[in-house]
Amino acid sequence: MFRTALRNVLAHKARLLMTVLAVMLGVAFVSGTLVFTSTISEALQGTARKGFDNVDVAIQRGNSDGAPGARSALDQKLLETAAHLPGAASATGTVSGFTAVADKHGTMIGNGFSTLGGNYFPGPDGTDARYPLRSGSAPKGPHEFALDARTADHGGYKVGDVVRISVDGPVREQKLTGIFTTDDARVGSGGSLALFDTATAQKLFAAPGQFHEIDIKAAPGTSQAALKDAVEKALPKGAEATTGRQLADEQAEMIAESMNGVKSGLLGFAGVALFVGIFIITNTFTMLVAQRTKELALLRAVGASRRQITRSVLIEAFVVGAVAAVTGLLAGIGIGAALRSLMNTTGAKVPDGPLVVSPSTILIALAVGIVVTVLAAWLPGRRAAKIPPVAAMNAVHATSSTKSLVVRNTIGALFAGAGTAAILVATGMDDGKTTMSAGAALLLIGVFVLTPLLSRPLIALASPVLRLFGISGVLARQNAVRNPRRTAATASALMIGLTLITGLTVIAGSVQQGIDKMATASLKADYMVSMATPTPLSPDVAKKLATADGVTASSPLRDAPARIGADTTYLTGVNGKDLGRLTKLDFTEGALGTLGGDRAVVDDTLAKKYGWHTGSRVPVAFEDGAKTTLTIGGVYQGNQVIRGLLLDNTTLAPHQKHPRDMSVLVKTAHGASPEAKDALVKALGQNPAITVADKKDVSDNIAQTFTLMLNMVYGLLAMAVIVAVLGVINTLAMSVFERSQEIGMLRAIGLDRRGIKRMVRLESLVISLFGGVLGIGLGVFLGWAGGELISGSLQTYELVMPWGRMAVFLAVSALVGVLAALWPARRAAKLNMLQAIKAE
Repeated sequence: MFRTALRNVLAHKARLLMTVLAVMLGVAFVSGTLVFTSTISEALQGTARKGFDNVDVAIQRGNSDGAPGARSALDQKLLETAAHLPGAASATGTVSGFTAVADKHGTMIGNGFSTLGGNYFPGPDGTDARYPLRSGSAPKGPHEFALDARTADHGGYKVGDVVRISVDGPVREQKLTGIFTTDDARVGSGGSLALFDTATAQKLFAAPGQFHEIDIKAAPGTSQAALKDAVEKALPKGAEATTGRQLADEQAEMIAESMNGVKSGLLGFAGVALFVGIFIITNTFTMLVAQRTKELALLRAVGASRRQITRSVLIEAFVVGAVAAVTGLLAGIGIGAALRSLMNTTGAKVPDGPLVVSPSTILIALAVGIVVTVLAAWLPGRRAAKIPPVAAMNAVHATSSTKSLVVRNTIGALFAGAGTAAILVATGMDDGKTTMSAGAALLLIGVFVLTPLLSRPLIALASPVLRLFGISGVLARQNAVRNPRRTAATASALMIGLTLITGLTVIAGSVQQGIDKMATASLKADYMVSMATPTPLSPDVAKKLATADGVTASSPLRDAPARIGADTTYLTGVNGKDLGRLTKLDFTEGALGTLGGDRAVVDDTLAKKYGWHTGSRVPVAFEDGAKTTLTIGGVYQGNQVIRGLLLDNTTLAPHQKHPRDMSVLVKTAHGASPEAKDALVKALGQNPAITVADKKDVSDNIAQTFTLMLNMVYGLLAMAVIVAVLGVINTLAMSVFERSQEIGMLRAIGLDRRGIKRMVRLESLVISLFGGVLGIGLGVFLGWAGGELISGSLQTYELVMPWGRMAVFLAVSALVGVLAALWPARRAAKLNMLQAIKAE
């Protein structure tokens, strides 16, 4: 039986080609994801470890008792103490923070999240071993700085140039005195690093004389553990000591966790492609078994058991899966290498490192390819074993019994009904994600099981159009419904992909509309000014905007930690007298009025959490330890732009040592206009780190984010659609082989080659459109249901039907049908008439 199975694979290799390709694509997606994420993770971890080569023990600030602002100080005294500890060779004090560097056109260099600044800490020899200078000298004084070589090359800067930078808002013009090299992973990944002398860096990022971290290098012969023990004896209250090895391991773990998120997302899409491939595999082996009914019956007649028949089919599947897995693994390695190169060409720099193909990647790729193929072929193999030898010898095709179809339809109706009910129940729940996910899975399974039943009435709707193509159209409709199970399996492959694409499109469009409405409906302000990254603005920015020409009202949104009861939360300081002219808050209790003194307003989420109402008295402990009692003057509906406990900045400011403005709302005399925006940009010194966004900019940013997300999803799900195309090609090609005699007879009685081609193409078109209609319909329903869950957290959410994109999806389904039929239709038209009639 083993030799028979191998002979069958070789005999039907052309018919199994599409199955191999489908599995190969899924395996390539999986292995490519694993190779890519492993390579990036290994490169980032290796670079991160290099960054700790000169750190044996690090002293970091901690929260001494959890109270706002109660953090231990790392000062010059502690630095000198650490440098003279037993076993310490040297100690380096470090500070860091956001620093934007502009190119010569005023645009920020690098991605905003990795544009950093720090301090150059020279040792006894006058150099900082962490940052070897490629040219120039170390920065000295408040007007000098050094820049990493990659950023300097990107900006076209050389030693002696004056460069515009920004730390927390105001533009600074610094003289470039040195260009250095670094192993910092963030720079290697596309960020930038600017270095100042220690005194300047402390003033910019911390406080004079204060460090964020003190790094200690061990003397020869001293272990990190021994040095840590010595350091801990000298630590002030709240400070923490950590070994360099532990810091490197923690950073490596953080990198691995971040890559796990990327890996999980990509593997999810790979799983969809493999799931779609299961339909192709099942369909292929079902058709092969049906075409070899007499052969299998003969084997049964000469003594082969049912188990041996099933085993022979599974051996064929194993061989197919192994071939697909090996080729998919090789293709996946190429995909992983290509993705890394693509990231480098698009500006998302990846640190240098070898291509990582781990043993686990090889095992997973082989296991996925073989297991998926064997499992998908198990049901056809089981059906083959159940055919009685005598019945099989009498007919080429064993039709499904009425009983089996009734049982299938009953099971499908139960699954679909249960899934729909679960989804409807989940839409009314506060946290219905799990229930809805289970319901969606049940509904998809139910619709798949019911697809043979649905194929006849839905395809019948196309009859009037098909009749326009004459006898070819009539035959195409009859062929499409001749074997409902085969049609269902072929159409379902396309249905799955379109269900996901349509559902995500509905949700993304609706969320975009909701956020857009929320962002614009809650604001009267013409502009929102903020940093390019989620970092705080200097209070100087709000002061400059308040006195800028044409500005009639402005208010910073200032964050401040505070203690309310046993909880630490954040207060939002505002300009109380102007807030009503800048916002349109919807109050459920009380009113905005004039904020000042101890009067505050709170969003509905916090009010519900603490049971606050208009008139409630709220004890608050500020970050400096001072305490007061605020009076709630109103409860408003919070949103993503404005939320939390709002109070006047004159009440909050005395308790803040370092104020943090997250954004500034601005209203101008003549409303938003290009001229008004340019005036604000110029008032801020054309700062590369600050964005001035009007309502349209906010909408465009939202649209850009969702468009990028959708395009990524479309690209990833395109793999599933490609696999579905292979399924249609495979089914039609095998169907043409199966119907060779019938096609020969049609040719003999007068149907020309063009008519044969048209018949096959129309059959493919009908099947593809059937899958497309089912997928789009299911996607709309699941998108609506998912949106109902989102609407609980997004008040302005509203369902938006993407009619234009849905029409495109339907057109894509039709295109899939037309393209998939090209080769099978050509093959059918080329059949020799007499040889086809003689074929069994």
